[in-house]
Amino acid sequence: MSNTPALSEAAEVKGFTVSRARDGGFESGGLRQKFEYRDLGISTATEGRFHAQVIRIGGEGQQVAGEHWHSLDFQLVYILKGWITFDYAGVGETRLEAGDCVHQPPGIRHAVLAHSDDLELLEVTSPADFATDEA
Repeated sequence: MSNTPALSEAAEVKGFTVSRARDGGFESGGLRQKFEYRDLGISTATEGRFHAQVIRIGGEGQQVAGEHWHSLDFQLVYILKGWITFDYAGVGETRLEAGDCVHQPPGIRHAVLAHSDDLELLEVTSPADFATDEA
């Protein structure tokens, strides 16, 4: 017999969360004007220790970003669809395509140089709430 809780029991486990793609949930109003964000519920489930969101371009045209950095402990970006080109301080231009993943060390200065019109990526951060500073 399995030690896995039944579905009804699992829903009562503290921190357990499911975010369903069929529910949509993309919203504008995040850090970048043309991007849309889908919160995956991880911040609530982890009491703010982590955040996960899917980010996609919300229309045609570039949404570049000048040099900036984030005050956080961990940031991972995984490209789901399309491509994006970053410029990282000390590294240089880095183009990421679907299936590519980058760990952006805490405080690394970077800029978004270009991206495809169909860009979609997964971003995981810790903590959930963090500051972004522009150069």
